[in-house]
Amino acid sequence: MTKKEKCEYIVEELERLYPETPIPLDHTDAYTLLIAVLLSAQCTDKRVNEITPLLFKRANNPFDMVKLSVDEIREIIRPCGLSPRKSQAIFTLSEMLIDKYGGEVPESFEALEELPGVGHKTASVVMSQAFGVPAFPVDTHIHRLLTRWGITSGKNVNQTEKDAKRLFPKELWNKLHLQIIFYGREYSPARSPKQDKDYITAKIGTKKALAELK
Repeated sequence: MTKKEKCEYIVEELERLYPETPIPLDHTDAYTLLIAVLLSAQCTDKRVNEITPLLFKRANNPFDMVKLSVDEIREIIRPCGLSPRKSQAIFTLSEMLIDKYGGEVPESFEALEELPGVGHKTASVVMSQAFGVPAFPVDTHIHRLLTRWGITSGKNVNQTEKDAKRLFPKELWNKLHLQIIFYGREYSPARSPKQDKDYITAKIGTKKALAELK
């Protein structure tokens, strides 16, 4: 099967499995999404969704966030892990949003990536999910699956993003990246993927991926 045929099959199957793609992180606007995505680094979406209501009850905009101390933010978000770094980033980026953008989240990759704690993946999530700009954020699920399926070499997430953008139609990116994440969580875990469950890998996986199926 060619890469083009594989991509057509992936799109068809994921659209059948996940016609609706609710954003996994609870939020109400671009700012709360930005904070939720920042918190999700090395933390599950489920845990983030348990913590953000506590944080957003105190501060759901940059003006209220900077009224809290870094220590107060850290105490609230501690269960998400990396709390010293994340709390400082949340406080400082909130200050920057007020100083540079009047408290609004900027609608550009470059401006977002200048904010502390915001890398390319986080910026891509915000651009795609808050502003509807085509982007293909690559997380561990997407990197793993597109490597397993032979869509990318799996060298690094940057290469995976380039290959995904080259091979999948641009108008599908924002929905497709969520569909792949959902499939990874439900059917194709990092450890001990099962042949009878992970049927997409069983059909189009690389030799290495097929050998790993139990």
